[in-house]
Amino acid sequence: MKLGVVGKGGVGKTTVSALLARAFAARGQRVLAIDTDSNPNLGVSLGLDQQQTDAVPVLPRSLIVGAAGSATAADVVRDYGVTTPSGVTLLSAIRVTDAGAGCTCAGHASVRSLLGEVMVGQADVTLVDMEAGLEHLSRSGGTLAYADVLLVVMEPSRKSVITAARTKALAAELGIPLVFGIGNKARPGDEEFFTALCGGFDVPLLGVLPYDDAVLDADRSGAALSEVPHAVDALLEAIAARTTVAG
Repeated sequence: MKLGVVGKGGVGKTTVSALLARAFAARGQRVLAIDTDSNPNLGVSLGLDQQQTDAVPVLPRSLIVGAAGSATAADVVRDYGVTTPSGVTLLSAIRVTDAGAGCTCAGHASVRSLLGEVMVGQADVTLVDMEAGLEHLSRSGGTLAYADVLLVVMEPSRKSVITAARTKALAAELGIPLVFGIGNKARPGDEEFFTALCGGFDVPLLGVLPYDDAVLDADRSGAALSEVPHAVDALLEAIAARTTVAG
């Protein structure tokens, strides 16, 4: 399964990506997590410290995987993958370290070519934590064009749900077969908000994660959550059920 995780800035996308990856790994799945944020921090949420996260090698800009390039998926995982304390293998696709260094399109093209390959030999689940916004659904032919499932993380705001609806429309143009919304940071009453507004904007709601002070504490300390919340397991069950029904 190839999962893309997207959403507007500040919705908790990287935290949700890490929790999903850790939950899949805890179930014995081989998980490959790809950080495409130009300011990569997924490694911290997977148990690396900041120094270790910054040391994760970045995929070369010229890298193309498959018949059109010189590398195989196995080459990429072997040469650039880093095993995290959570048992998830991490790839860093993009990092901006210099002002005026140019666009990151080549990095997105590398990820797109990697997702276009059969990953059975490398991972049971390949999860891509995308940079905030919608551009990744248009540039380089659509970074996530080969994803099986697109998960749109939303906070309890109207703008966030509208962004999810726009994302769903772009994903349909790319041919991504399944798109689901995930509500995040939900306080009492917010689950009803997500259900009502997602229904109005035709965004299939996969599930809702409650607001958790432990997430804020982990962000402040620069560490991963000590435990994966039970609500994340419910998301995995929902993904399995929806993908099975879709065939």
